[in-house]
Amino acid sequence: MAKITLVDDDENIVTSVSLALESHGHTVKAYYDGASGLAALENDPPDVAILDVKMPRMDGMEVLRRLRRTSDMPVIILTSKDEEIDEILGFNLGADDYMHKPFSQRLLIERVKAVLRRAGRGETDGAEGPSTGAADVAARALKRGKLTLDPARHESLWEGKPVKLTVTEFLLLQSLAQRPGFVKSRDNLMDAAYDDQVYVDDRTIDSHIKRMRKKFREVDPEFDAIETLYGVGYRYRES
Repeated sequence: MAKITLVDDDENIVTSVSLALESHGHTVKAYYDGASGLAALENDPPDVAILDVKMPRMDGMEVLRRLRRTSDMPVIILTSKDEEIDEILGFNLGADDYMHKPFSQRLLIERVKAVLRRAGRGETDGAEGPSTGAADVAARALKRGKLTLDPARHESLWEGKPVKLTVTEFLLLQSLAQRPGFVKSRDNLMDAAYDDQVYVDDRTIDSHIKRMRKKFREVDPEFDAIETLYGVGYRYRES
């Protein structure tokens, strides 16, 4: 299954979450403070990281901020706070998903499965996958003007320059770029990037788009390929 790194200073949560994940075949490494967790994530990258927000030595948001300098691994943020600003900040820093404590172990398992599927590491549970033709199309490099997306390598280029995207950002951009000029509602984009079991609101999609634009504008300050149609959604404008 998957390698998962869990960073949380609450021993009870670490124990219960580790047992739940291991019961589904995952391998879990646990750390109890942000500094130790960040070192582990950088030295031995897992398939998924689960980070608490409030931790000693370094909080989860700072761990995420530093991690995103070099890695696009899927990250799920845990928090006991119920403040909207924390959720927005988490997504703006590049979190793939977000859960408020207390949460059910079953729901966390579903969230982990969802981010693994989005990263191409998902379970099939014996079900038939997409047809060979559909799989080939999904894996084929996509070129739209100055943009090149290569799903097989999880590579995004703008005028030949790399733009590091998270799994969620990549899926959102791929959905938009597949049909330039066509408007995608936020619901359409949710379907492209998230599983049915995972609910996110409009604010989440907006935060991902905002962060994605910022990344492209670091490469090209004139980047304007992702167009907002207020009250409707987004579309990719091929230049």
